[in-house]
Amino acid sequence: MASSTTTTRHRSSALLDHLARLTRLRAESALSPLGLRPRHLVALTVLRDHGSPSQQTLAAALHTDRTNLIGLLNELESNGLILRRRSSEDRRRHIVELTDAGSARLSEAESALQAAEDDVLSALDGQQRETLYMLLQQATTSHVLDCAAAAAGEGVEQDCDS
Repeated sequence: MASSTTTTRHRSSALLDHLARLTRLRAESALSPLGLRPRHLVALTVLRDHGSPSQQTLAAALHTDRTNLIGLLNELESNGLILRRRSSEDRRRHIVELTDAGSARLSEAESALQAAEDDVLSALDGQQRETLYMLLQQATTSHVLDCAAAAAGEGVEQDCDS
């Protein structure tokens, strides 16, 4: 039994998990009519924000293994959202590019997700949402997708699932 002098400290893990589950459910519902899942959205966002990486660099940036990446890219490519082409510098490598259709679908998805986020965070006013965003951004600084760092490690085998 804890002593009465022990201060009660708030732990955020359970609340963050609950909020993440609510957000994920709303996001999946918002993305479904667009033929997207959250993993598609993340890949499309990385491609838009970081250019056209090799498949290997993208796998590292997404922290996924190459087998799962190929399945993801096959889905996106069959819907015309990305293109894969051989690298002009190294014909063994495939470069992944966001298409105009992919960019347009990503914009639609982001609008749909804004409505889902508004629903989940409806108890917060604008300033509170901005504070939450800044705190989450600060907390995730060391966990941000970094295509440049992933590209630097391309020649090294690494476990991207850890």
